Amino acid sequence: METLKHECGVAMIRLLKPLSYYEEKYGSWMYGLNKLYLMMEKQHNRGQEGAGLACVKMEAAPGEEFMFRERALGGGAIQEIFAEVHGKIGSFSEEQLHNAAFAARHIPFAGEIYMGHLRYSTTGKSGLSYVHPFLRRNNWRAKNLCICANFNMTNVPEIFNEIAVKGQHPRMVSDTYILLEQLGHRLDRESERCFNEAMEQGLTNTDITRYIEDHINLANVLKLSAPVWDGGYVLCGVTGSGEMMCMRDPWGIRPAFWYKDDEIMVVASERPVIQTSLDVEAEDVHELKPGEALLMNKRGGLRTEQILPAENVKPCSFERVYFSRGSDVDIYRERKELGRSLVEPILKAVNYELDNTVLSYIPNTAEAAYYGMVEGFNDYLNQQKIEEIKRLGGTASHADLERILSRRVRTEKVAWKDIKMRTFIAEGNSRNDLAAHVYDITYGSIRPGIDNLVVIDDSIVRGTTLRESIIRILNRLHPKRIVVVSSSPQVRYPDYYGIDMAMMDEFIAFRAAVALAHDRGLAPLLDDIYRRCKEQEHLPKEQIVNHVRDLYEQFTADEISNKMVEMLRPDGVTTEIHLVYQTLEGLHNACPTSPGDWYFSGHYPTPGGNMRINQAFIHYYENAEPTK
Repeated sequence: METLKHECGVAMIRLLKPLSYYEEKYGSWMYGLNKLYLMMEKQHNRGQEGAGLACVKMEAAPGEEFMFRERALGGGAIQEIFAEVHGKIGSFSEEQLHNAAFAARHIPFAGEIYMGHLRYSTTGKSGLSYVHPFLRRNNWRAKNLCICANFNMTNVPEIFNEIAVKGQHPRMVSDTYILLEQLGHRLDRESERCFNEAMEQGLTNTDITRYIEDHINLANVLKLSAPVWDGGYVLCGVTGSGEMMCMRDPWGIRPAFWYKDDEIMVVASERPVIQTSLDVEAEDVHELKPGEALLMNKRGGLRTEQILPAENVKPCSFERVYFSRGSDVDIYRERKELGRSLVEPILKAVNYELDNTVLSYIPNTAEAAYYGMVEGFNDYLNQQKIEEIKRLGGTASHADLERILSRRVRTEKVAWKDIKMRTFIAEGNSRNDLAAHVYDITYGSIRPGIDNLVVIDDSIVRGTTLRESIIRILNRLHPKRIVVVSSSPQVRYPDYYGIDMAMMDEFIAFRAAVALAHDRGLAPLLDDIYRRCKEQEHLPKEQIVNHVRDLYEQFTADEISNKMVEMLRPDGVTTEIHLVYQTLEGLHNACPTSPGDWYFSGHYPTPGGNMRINQAFIHYYENAEPTK
């Protein structure tokens, strides 16, 4: 499996009781902090480049710090930031640590609101300054803003211009920082609205401050900010005075879930994270709807409000296939169905030689699809047994029945993810030789020259690991055929809503389609697609059409798969190789609630997606090496 860097993970916690309540019931006021740690660890799959946490202390007096933040880089960032937090807490005496009232005023990170973030870079930018949460400071508590998000905006320049024309001067052109400034500006205006209302009522001094904090409406902030956003996002925010928000994009691309009881309110990117962390049932966890915001005021009052109308709703199907945790009840069932639906094309690839076929999978994310595939083959084999027994009728002997019923689907764990290879050697041949050892095999698991070997993976994107490692190492078993199965369709297009995927020319499906175009004398089509993309370059994004789809429409999926086999066959490997891909229809049947399939179909749900794919093709065309 080629690891994809993908969308981030978010977590928010609001404690709804005083810290003394948790000290008395759970033995520590750190109940919320501990839950945040658990929720972040349970989402570690969503971000291994960095992590950050923030805390708001609602009981701090003037002159006392009320917002805290820690951030770190690297795969061990979660442990690092929590170790740093506990190091600061550990400087207090045992008596002080068990005095919740003292902690609420004086101990860092002893607060009622927590925010956590796990980062995967979606822009190629790295460094601590890009790690969430982002913080905007102000002497007025209500004007302090901390945000984190699982998102990528397709139209950062447009958002930048939207705030620049108002006189703001952002210091960084990153989507998170620009959103922080945009939201911060709107929060200032919302605070001023409340200030004017307080003045009209004759309030003065701290009465004005309390009025502002009691009447800030973050829905107003979002309604004036979000209309310009084009992308997939779950945006979380908290003010210094304790207002919280979480908004999901109106296309429903990125997921968000929430739960509330009398003690706590939480938000997370995935449902099982909440279930496990708080020991609650799936039906108790709510999914945030597209375009909807979850809003909680400083008193703990919770409501949802539609910020933008849901439109062209396309939740990301790759969440179901690969990115989300497979422990979710629905996702696990859907991944199994993805494997089950591939039985017929696999049978065709092995020439229906089921008794001479071994089924396996590429560890580790394809395991659920593998179980579904095996169940599908068991159903197929059982039907064969029934038909054969019917044909024998009353003449079936004990030996016949024993022969028929003893047939089994053959399964083995053929491939093992041995170690995470770090290829420090840069030279091509040496690097490829190291890459070939990322996986190991179970020797003797198949009969050389007799058995077909079927291995299922969840996706094939670049094909590099397949060529340099998987096919080479499977070939050592000398199977009659190697059939590599993808439980997702051919990945043909980049994602622009939060997943760091390859440039156009790194997609094996795209390279295969381009090669077929040259093979069949269709090279002028590439020139024409480039011309049409260039003609759209300065159009408003709403008018742009994805012309790259025209390339794929010239060929069938099987033709592209066969070309891939040619391109991915390692030198010296003569074994018959087949690629079997999931179909779009099979994907939608298995994942009916997540129709977002732009990776495979090119049907981007937002105008910004069409704009970016045309830009990607222009970049490819202008930098492509001339074809000999």
